[in-house]
Amino acid sequence: MYMEEFKKLKVWLKAHKLVLEVYKITKDFPKDELYCLVSQMRRAAISVVANIVEGSKRVSNKDRLHFHVMANASLEELKYYFLLSYELKYINKEKGEELTNQAREVGRMLTGLSKSIKNNNA
Repeated sequence: MYMEEFKKLKVWLKAHKLVLEVYKITKDFPKDELYCLVSQMRRAAISVVANIVEGSKRVSNKDRLHFHVMANASLEELKYYFLLSYELKYINKEKGEELTNQAREVGRMLTGLSKSIKNNNA
């Protein structure tokens, strides 16, 4: 097993755990959602982590911040899918709130990392 630099980021770890949780819950979704909601949720969750990883390898702070914005946008999309999943009764209220809170925490961590980058740039 290799250790990449991005794995040292706490926000990466938190976002990665969210991806694993999304995969876990969507296994039980109706089969007719496989190419719709399941696919979209997984894609959005992966996009969060992928943007964190890609941003971590960018040289300029402007580029890093751009990928943080993209990760946050995917988080917002994912939070909507949690709401939709609850309203369609694919997940219960507690699970929806738990996942939404995890996504919010990732968002707060990303915002903190972005502020740190901006402050180091000043």
